[in-house]
Amino acid sequence: MTPDEVDLSCEVGDLRMPNPVMTASGCGGGRELAPFLEVADLGAFVTGSVTLDPCAGAGGPRLVETPSGVLHRTGLQNPGLQGFLTGELPWLAQRGARTVASIAAGSLGEYAELARRVGNSPGVRAVEVNLDLAGREAPDRRLGEDPYQAGKVVAVVRREVPRGIPVLAKLVGQPGLVDLAGAVVKEGADAVVVSGQVPGAAIDRSTLAPSVSSGTLSGPAVHAVAVHAVWQVHAAMPDVPIVGVGGVRTGWDALELLLAGARAVQVGTAALHDPGAAARVVEELRVELGALGIESVARAVGAAHGQGVSR
Repeated sequence: MTPDEVDLSCEVGDLRMPNPVMTASGCGGGRELAPFLEVADLGAFVTGSVTLDPCAGAGGPRLVETPSGVLHRTGLQNPGLQGFLTGELPWLAQRGARTVASIAAGSLGEYAELARRVGNSPGVRAVEVNLDLAGREAPDRRLGEDPYQAGKVVAVVRREVPRGIPVLAKLVGQPGLVDLAGAVVKEGADAVVVSGQVPGAAIDRSTLAPSVSSGTLSGPAVHAVAVHAVWQVHAAMPDVPIVGVGGVRTGWDALELLLAGARAVQVGTAALHDPGAAARVVEELRVELGALGIESVARAVGAAHGQGVSR
């Protein structure tokens, strides 16, 4: 089968995409990536997490390279809700991006306001609820780590976001992930974003002090963690749409997550050294599927849970 014969189209709830490759929140703005790819050619463009008020982010260093990934602690730097609505969102809309707006907050009231205003803004095709608040300076971690509290957040967001605009819940990768996924789906999440990110720290060789004392490890080092997380959630809830994220650098990495049960994937850390990585992964995935005789993304999703894909 030639790559051109492969059907890459997919759906995550009511979000219909020409291919399953999305950007990951916080790994490059639209204007930053525009010289290297066409945002409209991606399955979807996920924005950096937007908070109600502008956020300066964490103090440096924010990013520390590791042998097979990076430690990051950005603190959710962003221009705030108003800056996003008047700046980045119109820019993405003009370029035909299928925009998934990521929102993050420390209280139910803030989540409600963000959801209401973002969800009703022209150009927004889905809302990603960032429940993984590890990068914030002083988050109320209970909102993301406890199934009951996470469910309350999603319920509030779902009430404020119009029907037809999917709500994606980005979960904290941890023990109890399946329970967490079940809780947010019960309260109205149309899909879950399952990440392979794990906590990490690094010591500076010259000062012998922490360069990052409490950060998040991402990149190739966590890809196997992401595949396992997707596998767990799909095995428990095969009908729930999953977006897998963690260490996707190649078309095979993306296909591995699809075979484990994801319907779409996000490319994040790879864009730090290759800003065109997401577009490249789309084409590599097409080639991988064609070479394996798999005619569509839909046929690949979750196939590893059975006897693989008959070819």
